[in-house]
Amino acid sequence: MSEHRRRRRRALGGAFAAVCAASTLLGLLALGLLIGDVLLDGASQLDTDFLTRYASRVPEQAGVRAALAGSAWVVGLTALVSFPISVGAAVWLEEYAPDRWTTRALRTNVANLAGVPSIVYGILGLAVFVRALGLGHSVLSGALTLALLVMPILVLTTQEAIRAVPSTLREAAYALGATRWQVVSRQVLPAAAPGILTGTILALSRAVGETAPLILVGAVGFVAFSPSGPLDSFTVLPVQIFGWITRPQPEFRALAAAGIIVLLTLLLLANSAAILLRDRHSARNAR
Repeated sequence: MSEHRRRRRRALGGAFAAVCAASTLLGLLALGLLIGDVLLDGASQLDTDFLTRYASRVPEQAGVRAALAGSAWVVGLTALVSFPISVGAAVWLEEYAPDRWTTRALRTNVANLAGVPSIVYGILGLAVFVRALGLGHSVLSGALTLALLVMPILVLTTQEAIRAVPSTLREAAYALGATRWQVVSRQVLPAAAPGILTGTILALSRAVGETAPLILVGAVGFVAFSPSGPLDSFTVLPVQIFGWITRPQPEFRALAAAGIIVLLTLLLLANSAAILLRDRHSARNAR
């Protein structure tokens, strides 16, 4: 290769790296400006009363207690429904399903479902859970809708975590006389646990921030009580924030900014928990 061509390739590589770095810095700058604007508008509204008061038409008396309780109910039920089904489906696809065209088609469909817009799941939840099954505009309808939304993501992340387990681990267990179920339950799943837990928490973090599906299944912007059961009416933080933003009074915009700060804090805590769980299980497996 001539010296001229090598210099040209190095120059193109350097230019591409510079463009990538500039794009990253531009995105970080835009994110920093948005977060700074939210902090300036909403920091003054954050206090204990804001977290413990219910929604109100008077800005000075409004809070996010009902939205926090509704988010906890919805995300908790979503995890209870989606986690065992998704992990079971991924284990079957990776460890038990025969290598046929039907299995490959099923894997392809699961991957395609992970890219479906969330509004489509909202329409499906409205048709099936709210109307066909008669669950109404309840916490359970919202949780089942979000479970449909996150299950393809959980199946894919669990499959990737299982594939990352070395085949030598399975072969050693089979060599010692273990059954397939013993290999899967005592060797494969514990080794894949960090990836599974990380994917689960990140998928549930997405569910926390979803708005459109929950609006379709009946989450309302004004709820002056905390849900006490899965069939109660509810609201969640994104819907509450959306309701405040649509009001013309500037005081409600400050409340919306404070709600955004609370939502971002919850998401950061969830992501931090995912990192800690992954590192903890990775260190335990390394022993």
